[in-house]
Amino acid sequence: MRVNLTEAMQLLQQGEVVAIPTETVYGLAADATNDAALKKIFATKQRPADHPLIVHIHDISQVEDWVKVFPATAIQLAQTFWPGALTLVLPAKEHVSLVVRGNEPTIALRIPDHPMTLALLKLGKLSLAAPSANLFTQLSPTTAAHVEGGLGQHIPVLDGGACQVGIESTIVSIKANGQWQLLRPGMISEQAIISVIGEPENADLNAQSSNAALPKVPGQHLLHYSPRTPLSLFHDKYALNKGYLLREAAHKTCAAMLIGEGPAPAGSTVIRLPADPDLVAEQLYSVLHQLDNLQVNELLVELPPDLPEWMAVRDRLNRAGYQLPI
Repeated sequence: MRVNLTEAMQLLQQGEVVAIPTETVYGLAADATNDAALKKIFATKQRPADHPLIVHIHDISQVEDWVKVFPATAIQLAQTFWPGALTLVLPAKEHVSLVVRGNEPTIALRIPDHPMTLALLKLGKLSLAAPSANLFTQLSPTTAAHVEGGLGQHIPVLDGGACQVGIESTIVSIKANGQWQLLRPGMISEQAIISVIGEPENADLNAQSSNAALPKVPGQHLLHYSPRTPLSLFHDKYALNKGYLLREAAHKTCAAMLIGEGPAPAGSTVIRLPADPDLVAEQLYSVLHQLDNLQVNELLVELPPDLPEWMAVRDRLNRAGYQLPI
């Protein structure tokens, strides 16, 4: 159900959920100060209650409403990258709802870089919690049609066109003492962050991934961003083509996503993306939605190179293709 800006604002002020556009993905938004509204997000998405939500604000001055301390490193990042695809995780004030922070002592904040949603936040005098507007672990939406296909036509959607960044924001945790850590890669790279505030407390995220002291944030589930169709990942086109032949011999139907030039499996639907991290990120979920709708037996996807500029895309694909233990 498409709604205009005024209708979206009224619904949100009344405690309803509305899917809203951002530059990253569409979010399922609710008033971040209304626990009943926040619980509708979790129910609609079938999302576990211990998964914190990101709060979207429209001005850096609003950070003080949510956090105990706003360290200089966090201020530098906000001034450099906001509005933009960077989420800051900071120590929360006691009054901040435990629902929105998933019972964590921290709160996740960002200013989205989308004119329609910024207008919504300003006109409605709202702060909006807005995780991706999809069912938990499923493919993120980057168009209004994706939202309706995943959550149903009854969900109010503010249509702001296709998302320009295309994957979820970079998430950085910053302690009261200013020390920081990358918790989720995004298109604002770790190197870009280092260039502003210096090296992180611990550059090895993988070594710290099981550390209970790390804040829980969106996107950490091993199976995430996943299409309904089973998805297999391949490190190069040779392996993908070999995998396709094996599946063809077993009478399985497949579709493939390739990155850059090179051989493609004959007789299969193939979508080829340019070997450019920004363009792949922008189109990634849209392509996976398109392939998912073909209703084939399996999707075959080529991973990009294991290089820093591809870190965020590789993260999303590795989670999309994660095989749950039997």
